[in-house]
Amino acid sequence: MSKKVLVVDDEKKIVSVVRGYLEQAGFGVVTASDGKQALAIFRHEKPNLVLLDLNLPGLDGLDVARTLRKESDVPIIMLTARIEETDRLIGLELGADDYILKPFSPREVVARVRAVLRRVDGEAASSQVFHAGELTLDLVKHSAMRGNQAIELTPTEFDLLATLMQNPGRAFTRMQLLDRVQGETYEGYERTVDAHIKNLRQKIGEDPQSPRYILTVFGVGYKLTEDAG
Repeated sequence: MSKKVLVVDDEKKIVSVVRGYLEQAGFGVVTASDGKQALAIFRHEKPNLVLLDLNLPGLDGLDVARTLRKESDVPIIMLTARIEETDRLIGLELGADDYILKPFSPREVVARVRAVLRRVDGEAASSQVFHAGELTLDLVKHSAMRGNQAIELTPTEFDLLATLMQNPGRAFTRMQLLDRVQGETYEGYERTVDAHIKNLRQKIGEDPQSPRYILTVFGVGYKLTEDAG
């Protein structure tokens, strides 16, 4: 299955050329011409990488990058004609993985996309075991441990714990957690997450009055503490 790239730029000629080169290189491509459209398409298409122009009408590229980073760890390569170093630094501080200055060679874009995806794939392959305090989660072995003791989890409980442990400190709404573990979001069912979390807390030995690992974010949902000790 080919990797999908979201190209965000308001210059139609640039989008057309970049799209052609990426498709010729074997990538799937979706496009957007402004920030709001980019976020909508990102949420629907779930691309593997975003090529993001900083100078967009309406919601600019830095705001788009900021929103993407709140929702996802998708790789971002910034496209920019801005020569100010501060813009590039802000983008990188927001979590962009690389930047390309305009004017650029389409071949360079393809090479950078490949390089970033290779790096991300390599990191993912080497990061299959996660730790939080006494908890250890192994995605390859599909096992969970507390210290030296195995924890028996249902598939949904395992996926919930995996989502939280891969994103320590990030608050997830119940709908986001449902989407992660089931691939669907039905508003009527989002409270079932509470029941799964309750069971999960019991199995990992949490004190329900003072949980150590899975914290309730009131008005939002749940997160894994960043300081599990």
